Amino acid sequence: MTASPTPRHIAITGASSGLGAALALEYARPGIRLSLHGRDTDRTEAVAAAARSRGAEVDVARFDVTDADAVAAWVTAIGAGAPLDLMIANAGISGNETGSGGAVSAEVTRAIFAVNVDGVVNTVLPAAELMLGRGRGAIAIVASLAGYRGQPGAPAYAASKAAVKAWGEGLRPRLAHGGLRVSVVCPGFVRTPMTARNRFPMPFLMDADRAARIIRRGLDRNRARIAFPWQLAALCWLLAALPAAWADRLLGGLPGK
Repeated sequence: MTASPTPRHIAITGASSGLGAALALEYARPGIRLSLHGRDTDRTEAVAAAARSRGAEVDVARFDVTDADAVAAWVTAIGAGAPLDLMIANAGISGNETGSGGAVSAEVTRAIFAVNVDGVVNTVLPAAELMLGRGRGAIAIVASLAGYRGQPGAPAYAASKAAVKAWGEGLRPRLAHGGLRVSVVCPGFVRTPMTARNRFPMPFLMDADRAARIIRRGLDRNRARIAFPWQLAALCWLLAALPAAWADRLLGGLPGK
């Protein structure tokens, strides 16, 4: 496995809180430029201020990742300011997917797919095009261990993460021909505002700053898949390998998000 050069310009979507914010602070130091996107301007500016206090140069943008033109314009603008070395497609949402009477909420389902799938595609494609023009660069796609197998408590969320996981795995060898490195990040439960809403046990729950260190270490080593913690990753792999009827029985009683 070839080690990756140290990125000097890192762009992160969904950097206003949680894992995105932790990644911004993990990379922040003198000589580093951070281009941060967040839906909440005040919170993103707070992350930017903390990163600047560590010596990084930071710019902040607010836009909807489901707007392909807006994302492409952002990528073009930040790339013109300084060569883009690493794009972390991190923006994502979850929600209560159950409608009245136990039915599936069409509104929440479509919103999750729009942000978690379309938003990632909208982010990665212009970044890849920009990097291919230089013949180098790295892309990190934040999926989830939930994407290893369909989850009855959150079918849209799991499916959206499965989609970007598989897409990233397919892009890695394809874009490698152009000098790009693609890594798929599959975290387990990370302490963030998103998981704070969960009302069920979250095994191996870890702090966001620790998760950010694991991700950075994996990206530095150019790992194809950064799945952690290993105990939960192994369990999710096993669930995916079990006969469907067995897995359904094990997962059927779990509460939804």
